[in-house]
Amino acid sequence: QVQLVESGGGLVQPGGSLRLSCAASGSIFSANCMGWYRQAPGKQRELVAVIRGGTTTYADSVRGRFSISRGNKKNTVYLQMSSLKPEDTAVYYCNAEILSVNYWGQGTQVTISS
Repeated sequence: QVQLVESGGGLVQPGGSLRLSCAASGSIFSANCMGWYRQAPGKQRELVAVIRGGTTTYADSVRGRFSISRGNKKNTVYLQMSSLKPEDTAVYYCNAEILSVNYWGQGTQVTISS
């Protein structure tokens, strides 16, 4: 059974940085695509960034501030977040697409507040 575990969330002041990590276990196959999504209170879950092969895609709201990368270990992905804003506050979810099946982590809370 594939399981995704995120880490790295927390409380940061505006302008600060955080690095989220995600590791997927339980599959011998590599994920075709991995990404990060977020959901703020009262809002729908939205794409933050995804990486498929060597191609990255970012939401307009985070482009230039966030950077997604795959780790050397199979099925790991990172999200480096900089210049954080209060509107970045949300639960961040890791996603992995393995053999056309999407898997989700349990989410990690990111709060931007002074």
